Amino acid sequence: MYTLAVRRDFIARHYLIGGDWGPENLPNSHQYVIELQLSGVTLNQHGYLVDIIDVEKHLNETVAYYKEKMLNDLPEFAGLNPSIEHFSRILAARLNGKITDANITKLTVVLWENEIAWVSYSLSR
Repeated sequence: MYTLAVRRDFIARHYLIGGDWGPENLPNSHQYVIELQLSGVTLNQHGYLVDIIDVEKHLNETVAYYKEKMLNDLPEFAGLNPSIEHFSRILAARLNGKITDANITKLTVVLWENEIAWVSYSLSR
């Protein structure tokens, strides 16, 4: 199986709700790093798993949407604790809707909240 990955970093803000997490209950920023991984068994007619330029376009658009935003204020986080777990799932679903190449069988978002903590969320097609 082939896997192509592209990374971007961005800053977004949030505050956690529903528990006592100390400073995380107050508005704070994270330097997120998103790694989008696309996997599949076959290549297209050009010998690519997927056009990396197209992947970068969709990833850049997605990052631009979240960059410098307060996650708690966004409609996709309504009623949710804006945890890194929820954020990785939301990012995966958004990108899965944009990258539609037929030979992609799995899309994974790995989202780093800092240099030591990350979460991943995968969607199979």
